[in-house]
Amino acid sequence: MEIAILAAGCFWSPEIKFSKLNGVLKTEVGYCGGDNSKTSYKEVCTGKTNHAEVVKIEFDDKVITYEQILDFFFEIHDPTTLNQQGYDIGTQYRSEIFYTDENQKEIAQKVLDRTNAKYNGKIVTNISKNKNYCKAEEYHQKYLER
Repeated sequence: MEIAILAAGCFWSPEIKFSKLNGVLKTEVGYCGGDNSKTSYKEVCTGKTNHAEVVKIEFDDKVITYEQILDFFFEIHDPTTLNQQGYDIGTQYRSEIFYTDENQKEIAQKVLDRTNAKYNGKIVTNISKNKNYCKAEEYHQKYLER
């Protein structure tokens, strides 16, 4: 099993899309890339925590590869808009790949470069080391209660 952590705007829609992929075992919404190891939606929305809304994806790499996950990531959001997806605007809605090891970093760069060529160099997606991932506890619980 492997883990991917990806920021593609508001986390709800990407989480649903990733959860339907064959080989994805579990998805979870959260925040990553910020200054603290714990945060809340209210704090993230201030734009002062440096966190992005993310989907943490646990997947079976014998069924779906990290590269295939990243190809899908670029298909389901607009990687050319800075800090925005649709009507959602703010640094927490940025496009970012958070890698967990050097192999993931290399694959992410390869996929980004290949995809960026298709977009004529307009992709603004960041590639960063996983930093301060935390589960979106308050929204996860509200989602389960619906």
